[in-house]
Amino acid sequence: MEKNMKTKSKSYVLFLLSTILLSGCQQKTAVSVTQPTNSTPVSDTVNLTVWGAEEDEELLRQIFSEFEEEYRGQADFVINYQPQSESHCMDALMADLENGADVFAFADDQLNVLVAAGALDPVEDATLVRDSNIPEAVVAASVNDTIYALPLTADNGYFLYYNKDYFSNEDIQSLDRILDICAEHNCHFSMDWSSGWYIYSLFGNTGLTVGLNDDGITNYCDWNAVEGNIKGIDVAQSMTAIAQHPGFVSTDDAGFLEGVQNGSIIAGVNGVWNAVAIEKIWGNHFGAAKLPSYTCGGQQVQMASFSGYKLIGVNAYSKQRKWASKLAAWITNEENQKLRFQMRGQGPSNCNAAASKEVQNSPAIAALLEQSEFSYLQRIGGKFWEPVTKFTTEILSGNPSGKNLQELLDQMVTGITAP
Repeated sequence: MEKNMKTKSKSYVLFLLSTILLSGCQQKTAVSVTQPTNSTPVSDTVNLTVWGAEEDEELLRQIFSEFEEEYRGQADFVINYQPQSESHCMDALMADLENGADVFAFADDQLNVLVAAGALDPVEDATLVRDSNIPEAVVAASVNDTIYALPLTADNGYFLYYNKDYFSNEDIQSLDRILDICAEHNCHFSMDWSSGWYIYSLFGNTGLTVGLNDDGITNYCDWNAVEGNIKGIDVAQSMTAIAQHPGFVSTDDAGFLEGVQNGSIIAGVNGVWNAVAIEKIWGNHFGAAKLPSYTCGGQQVQMASFSGYKLIGVNAYSKQRKWASKLAAWITNEENQKLRFQMRGQGPSNCNAAASKEVQNSPAIAALLEQSEFSYLQRIGGKFWEPVTKFTTEILSGNPSGKNLQELLDQMVTGITAP
């Protein structure tokens, strides 16, 4: 594997660009749920624990209610929803696998580790999964061509949100311009620098590389390179300048939405999961576009992005495997992926749902499509995240350790590439 190769993730984007479905993705009518051949007596109580994003609670509870109605008379269901970040699902599950959630949502880059740990078994109806979802989502749910999870979304990426009342189409092409306009209005451009997922955007199109080694666990990374057209220190210096700009603020997801709501944030980097809420706040001033370019090493560099998929898994240790599998299939079916888009703005992996007019006319999906040219499929080992967060914390706080930038970069890369 060439270490400077990154696989561009244009799957969902190319699908949306076309008026016909991708090859291998057959148009189907909604698949009805097959009733169990051996009906469970009503006296039986089926306890299921489901982990999902905190923002999905209202959506999931509606889905659970309809699931219980569909199978009324076959069992008494007690479905226990627990909020759990999809990005940290693997860590929580591995801490106590046998007592973990029966059904859980997670990001596709965690699949290899979960399969290796025995947390997931191959799905039962692989043919239906292949026929119902866009091909790349199926690949993301597979290890060595075996499907281990059910595709949930095909839009796990990010782009620029902006308030059209402040920015022109020309303004949003440049991060420098965006920051200046924000400062002029005593407002902010927001980006979550506590997460390496977003920090990748500043390194991704510079020629510097990071990715997963062939062992599927450890990483390679040259973000501290001292040679090349753009060096690691060039990015670090640019980040320092951005962090010190009065128009910049680093916020998490909740802080971003709060800032949009109170008017202190008028532009920011985020994903489709917040599209519904932001459009409701900004109304006709709602804007979405690809990420801007930023100044690095005396050049304008187009910001990159990670992309990926969200999946639903069934715990191999579940005491209710049959019902857990049925609930996972229910959560990810065509109708509920359409509902997810309506309530949460998340792009479906299901072929029929993704082909709907409503999805294809979404400004947020269009922005994700525009960004796709500079988007790369996230394939990163677990040692990536903490060193990046530590590095950006130093940058944001003005480098209190007093180390030079090259030393901070070297320290970060050592952590990322640790065995």
